[in-house]
Amino acid sequence: MHAALLPGSGPAAAPGAPDFLLAVEALTVSFDGFKAVNDVSFYVDPDEIRVIIGPNGAGKTTVLDLICGRTKASAGSIKYKGTELTRLSESAIVQAGVGRKFQTPSIYDDLTVFENLEISFPRGRTVFGALTFKRDAEVRDRIHEVAAMIFLKDHLDARAEFLSHGQKQWLEIGMLLIQDPELLMLDEPVAGMSVAERRKTAELLHQIIKGRSVLVIEHDMKFVEDIAHRVTVLHQGRVLSEGSMERVKNDPRVIEVYLGH
Repeated sequence: MHAALLPGSGPAAAPGAPDFLLAVEALTVSFDGFKAVNDVSFYVDPDEIRVIIGPNGAGKTTVLDLICGRTKASAGSIKYKGTELTRLSESAIVQAGVGRKFQTPSIYDDLTVFENLEISFPRGRTVFGALTFKRDAEVRDRIHEVAAMIFLKDHLDARAEFLSHGQKQWLEIGMLLIQDPELLMLDEPVAGMSVAERRKTAELLHQIIKGRSVLVIEHDMKFVEDIAHRVTVLHQGRVLSEGSMERVKNDPRVIEVYLGH
């Protein structure tokens, strides 16, 4: 946390200043007149794990869709390292350093863990890069580094289809990590995981924020307590509460509309 920024004090601390990795301001999107996201603002620091929680239909996934360019905003601003993302294409947002993992793992079942990570290596993701791509020492070293980080160093030769559900989730996180994004967005990363896998995923997220921030949507409150530096609560497309997990879970409004149920 920056010295000038107190938890939950985002808008008062020079919104959009370069200190913030991500500055979302007055973000709104309407579908046929219905405001799925309505005047949402929040600010993410470098090396921060920010978790967005809220009831179903609160607008959580739509916020991630807006940040990654999958959905275009009706109004408002999304600045990443000072660059306005609402004007960029999805591919340009990825190239700027924003990675997104969806709820269902999108890995290549018929490839090995090594091959899944290799195919995600940045040099191989352009047409020219794919044509000239070589499995050199740099590629192999980076794959082994990421595989160790995601608990799959002993499974590099295993086909992805034979991994457990949790391991598949870790592999997809690894496929994003190998591209070295500075902002990693994860949509319900521990859904369907065992207790042990959830614990290891929390360990993984605390490890990978050295040099990047992670924005997580999650319903598992124990997991949120384990990982979150700050929590933003959405309800009916608006920010209902924000701050530490302790502050949010004791907010009567949050208890009424979400945690109490």
